[in-house]
This record gives sequence, structure tokens and C-alpha cells, in this order.
Amino acid sequence: MLTVPIRQLGEPERAAVERILDADPYAGAQIAERVAAHGLNWWRSDGRIYGYEPRRQIESIIWSGAHLVPVGATPPATAAFADLLGAEPRICSSIIGRSEAVLDLWDRLAGNWGPARDVRPQQPLLVTDRDSVVRPDPAVRLVRSGEVDQLFPAAVAMYTEEVGVSPMQDDGGRGYRRRIAELVKAKRAYARFDGDLVVFKAELAIVTRRTTQVQGVWVHPAYRGRGLATSAMAAVVADALRRVAPTVSLYVNDYNTSARRVYANCGFVSAGSFATVLF
Repeated sequence: MLTVPIRQLGEPERAAVERILDADPYAGAQIAERVAAHGLNWWRSDGRIYGYEPRRQIESIIWSGAHLVPVGATPPATAAFADLLGAEPRICSSIIGRSEAVLDLWDRLAGNWGPARDVRPQQPLLVTDRDSVVRPDPAVRLVRSGEVDQLFPAAVAMYTEEVGVSPMQDDGGRGYRRRIAELVKAKRAYARFDGDLVVFKAELAIVTRRTTQVQGVWVHPAYRGRGLATSAMAAVVADALRRVAPTVSLYVNDYNTSARRVYANCGFVSAGSFATVLF
């Protein structure tokens, strides 16, 4: 039996949820995008938002759906969330967020939900609000609707390389292809082509009024080591700042030194650290 105030939230708590999301616009971006689009009633089909409310004010929240995402979660909040969620079967494919909260949650949930396929404890969270000093690559552009077939193999290769499993294994890739097509339609997918071959790609996976989060950055193996990624990312940053959001953010594995060097050269600075638990 729970001994602390924790409850599922709905539209009446929207102002409190938005206050917490605004306090950490980078860790809360995934939730903020959905709340802005659908309010808090979207959880009925996609997931649930719980609030930690020890003193008659919501202090922390967590989204429980395809991913588990804590925001503003203090140690007492993560303990309460773990008590609640650990009593249920795991439904998420990952836990993502600020390192301290994610690793504390996982310490508490591992006994019921383990083992994890991979734990990435330190993923630098990076942000920029200005154009890079690097000249943007003029060949990097938005992917057109008729180019999804060319982009999709590159997206599959990136996902498999990054996550360690293929997005094709569950439904033959149909759901993942829909997601890529949606990003293209929304003018959130970038690429550089060499003929019909995608040699660089990146997507604005999340867009809020405070930030846009870049994911899926990938360079074709045959084109790596040529310095292509820095000017390509500079082009993505320039367009995203001009057209989409006031800041551009992303997180990267700490061991990916080449990618971290690219982002530093593009003007990204530290905004803390993420952690990811993959199932």
C-alpha cells in the first residue's frame, strides 16, 4: 500500500504538469510535445502520467507508456514511482531521462523488471541556441515526400547500429516506416544525398515551444572520416533554429567521442546528463 501521495493526472492538473515541464524543457520535451498536442487526455490510449504530490502540490511527474520518462523526480519521488510501477508488469521498452532519476528508478525496479538489454548510465545532454561557427553544408536539406524509400534503409541502419536491434523485427518495419514518413511529411527529416544514396541523415524527433530534440544522426559508413558530419549538423541546427524552435538539444552516448566532437564544433554545450535503460 502506497504511503505517499501519488496519483494519475488528467486535464485538471495540466497547469501543474506544464510548470514542471517548463522547469526542465529538455528532459521533459517528449512529454511536453504530447501535452501541447493533446492535453492530458491523450494518456488514455498512449500511456499515463503520474504525479508525486507530498505537500498538496505536484512536485514530480512520470510518463508511463512505450517509454518511462521521469521529470523533476527527486529521490522520494522515484521511490514512490518505483513502488507503484514495480507492482505492475513492465510495458515500456526503455527508461529515459535525467541520469540520477533513471538510475535510481532502475535500481528499484530491476528486481521486478530485469534484466535490461543495455544500461547507458551517462549520456551527455547538449543544447545550443545559436548558429554554428561552422559553415553549414548547402547539400543538406529536408527530405521530400517522394524520398521516403531512399531514406528508410538509412534509418533502419542507424536504428540497428544505435539501439542494437532492428526495427524490422516486430512488424516487418511497418510501424517504423510510418514514423519516418510522418517526420518527412512534417518537415522534420534532413538528409544529404549522393545520387539516390543517403550519406547523412538526422531528424527533429521532438518539437516543443522551448526546444527541438535531434535524433537519428547518422553518416553512411563509406563516408565517415571525411568531416562531413560537422557541416551537415551545422545545416540542421541553422534550419531548426530559424524555422522550428529557439533551442536545439540532443543526447549522445558518452563513449561516442567522434559524435561529441562534432556537436562541440557545432556549438552545443552541456545541459547535464541523461541515462537510458533498454529492454
